[in-house]
Amino acid sequence: MDLPYLKIKGRSLLPVIQGGMGIGVSAHSLAGAVAAEGAVGTIASVELRRLHEDLMRHLRRLRDPAASAQANLTALDREIQEARRIAGKEGFIAVNVMHAISGYREHVLQAIRSGVNAVIVGAGLPMDLPTLAAEFPNVALIPILSEARGVQVVVRRWMRQKRLPDAIVIENPQFAGGHLGATRLEDVADSRYGFANVLPAIRKLFEELGLKADQIPLVAAGGISSFQKMREIFSLGGSGAQLGTPFAVTTEGDAHINFKRVLADAMPKDLVTFMSSAGLPARAVLTPWLRRYLGRERRLRACASPDHSQCPSQTECLVHCGFKDGHSSSGQFCIEAQLAAAQRGDVEHGLFFRGAGQLPFGQQIRSVRELFATLLGETAQTSVEECIPRVAV
Repeated sequence: MDLPYLKIKGRSLLPVIQGGMGIGVSAHSLAGAVAAEGAVGTIASVELRRLHEDLMRHLRRLRDPAASAQANLTALDREIQEARRIAGKEGFIAVNVMHAISGYREHVLQAIRSGVNAVIVGAGLPMDLPTLAAEFPNVALIPILSEARGVQVVVRRWMRQKRLPDAIVIENPQFAGGHLGATRLEDVADSRYGFANVLPAIRKLFEELGLKADQIPLVAAGGISSFQKMREIFSLGGSGAQLGTPFAVTTEGDAHINFKRVLADAMPKDLVTFMSSAGLPARAVLTPWLRRYLGRERRLRACASPDHSQCPSQTECLVHCGFKDGHSSSGQFCIEAQLAAAQRGDVEHGLFFRGAGQLPFGQQIRSVRELFATLLGETAQTSVEECIPRVAV
């Protein structure tokens, strides 16, 4: 490998974190395969119960938020154990926990107790994470942030709790997929989020805080899909890259093949940004459901009212849900149901999150190992793409 290793908790890893993609897109198969290659394999903790039919059969009879929450913890433990089986005892397994979910604290603790190497937190500022994980000093804690200001707030708060991040993922909302690291749609393409601005600014901040320049690795996320882009990140002071969509479309990805085809076949004109029901900008492929929703969005948001709010799935999965809470500033749809439909391959009704960058193999579905070869400047073995028909978007 021509690039430096990523150093986390005394481990030397390939300088790649596989991004966490929820509702079963990055579960044990993908995370285990990535960790087996020597990088950070990440399970997204949100709504993993949907991957386990025995749990879902039980829940259909109950329709109880507390039972759903417990089922998700059971599923999380199962997925971690299966990922560990694939990766081996030396594999570096992380769990991505959204700060915005209702069971944030429980998911963090379950992940740690189930034996993960790291907890990665996005979709909010994890101010309390060091205290939450205080009894587990050997577990790496990694926040996802987007600019120097947020890094300063988090690092200062963590320093008062006698702990530093073991790495920080710096997400550029202009290129990332899913929920983006900006609070307003008009800010998504703001140049202040560019890596050329953010990475040097954070290194300067570390100096002001009395930290060594390389004391906290900075891992860039968004639009990175080649060896050349990896090298650019290192030249700016980065220590690695996090990738989501390129891993989602690998053969080892946990989502249905229709999901992979939708992401791989999407052109730039097919991608849109919009307000999620989580109250954050998001990026996805303009598939039939999303096209219909956006056509009705203005009317739905105008009708939103806290007086008529309820969780249609009775899972209460988010702390803040514009749909459930009747907040007109947020999306008016059940994000859990739409993402679950996408994961199981329902092109007509699913919401398909995707990053804006070009994929390393274009429309081809290739393996995790081949993706690493491309990212790290090695020569991949020739692979025949799976013979799967295209899915119209």
